[in-house]
Amino acid sequence: MSELTRRSFLLAPAAPALLRSASMTSKERIESALRDANADRPPFTLWHHFGLEGQGPEAHAKATLQFHRDYRTDLVKVMSDFPYPKPAGPWHELKPVDNPFPEQLKALELIREGLKQDGRNAPYFVETLFNPWNVAEKVSSPAEVQKLRQEQPQKLLDALQAIARSEINHAKAAIKRGAAGIFLAVANAQDGILTRAEYEKFSEPFDRMILQAVSDAPLNIIHLHGPKVYVDYFAKATGWKISGFNYSMHETGYSMRLARHSWHTMRGAIVGGLDHREYRNRSVEDLRDDVRLAVGDAGKRLIVTPGCSVPNDSKPEELRLLGEALGAFEA
Repeated sequence: MSELTRRSFLLAPAAPALLRSASMTSKERIESALRDANADRPPFTLWHHFGLEGQGPEAHAKATLQFHRDYRTDLVKVMSDFPYPKPAGPWHELKPVDNPFPEQLKALELIREGLKQDGRNAPYFVETLFNPWNVAEKVSSPAEVQKLRQEQPQKLLDALQAIARSEINHAKAAIKRGAAGIFLAVANAQDGILTRAEYEKFSEPFDRMILQAVSDAPLNIIHLHGPKVYVDYFAKATGWKISGFNYSMHETGYSMRLARHSWHTMRGAIVGGLDHREYRNRSVEDLRDDVRLAVGDAGKRLIVTPGCSVPNDSKPEELRLLGEALGAFEA
């Protein structure tokens, strides 16, 4: 998109589709965003927790596929809420697990096969992983993890390394099952949980390990979760093996324009632009305006998404709004 074209787009009145009629596949739009290349319209996706893990991988996969088809997403962000296996003894006495999420792998296989039905229009899908610190909190509790950090830091480091190695096994298995990459959620790199120095010691090495292990995947995304997350720390850091950078500019106050110019490893796309907290209150016209602003800040290196998951009880007519705003239902 030339500067003149982009300016015209940003100043144009609302229209049924933000750009010209769709002529590209979902994969082509995502690849264009990663390469800073022209596209018929910005690619988009959104997600929430289905809460179907108790019903098994089939129900989880079916809901994921139906969500994609109902709302015409360009990227399938697979949620992953199956629990990590707990040890028989104290929670922190963890060993690496060859296959920590077998039900999730079955779901990924079903999602891969289901998306094949889309033929040429089959989109990329990415697998969600919660970083080792978050997994440790789920195995025990946030208070227990902090207590171990303060009283027996080496035991916590050993436990986090075991989780990281287990998650590396899962990430590699997910890629073998067709995932284009992983969506690594990091929620502990923020004020009130860990200082920057504490994050560097107790979490960053393990988060990097996971991403490094699947660095050849085309679409690894880091998700910075929470209102006080250290966005600038990640935007200015080097060496992260990622091609997508997702966070909430609305919660953090860190503009996408600043992220675009600060992200030292910029060989991919900014992923975001919408306020997940207000998504249900936005009209189609509001969302078009939000996307225009996001394009103005991020340019062509943009995958339009909320800064985090939208409310789980969002209604179908609300979930359709983003696709309607971007003209996904026009074709």
